[in-house]
Amino acid sequence: QVQLVESGGGLVQAGGSLRLSCAASGRTFSSYAMAWFRQAPGKEREFVAVIRWSGGSTHYADFVKGRFTISRDNAKNTVYLQMDSLKPEDTAVYYCAADRVVVTKESPYWGQGTQVTVSS
Repeated sequence: QVQLVESGGGLVQAGGSLRLSCAASGRTFSSYAMAWFRQAPGKEREFVAVIRWSGGSTHYADFVKGRFTISRDNAKNTVYLQMDSLKPEDTAVYYCAADRVVVTKESPYWGQGTQVTVSS
């Protein structure tokens, strides 16, 4: 079992930065793939970034490549999303999720979400 709690969201101007954190509890955190998704009002939840259990493999959605960086610290049971050069269209609730191998919208473990608002 994995429990996830996100933090770090807030209001920022376009071009600014935020770092989201996702704290996980559970004995096997280091063996899970971790991902960030986001959901804007009136839109479906969409994939943002994923990091494999070892931290050596990452993958990003095209719309965040070069701006967002996902990382993890297994010793702290935490995954991060560094968001730079933020745009108003990045406004959404950001969720972290976990799964054994592949993280999808159907994965079993989700946090409660943290709001990110980017003003123009």
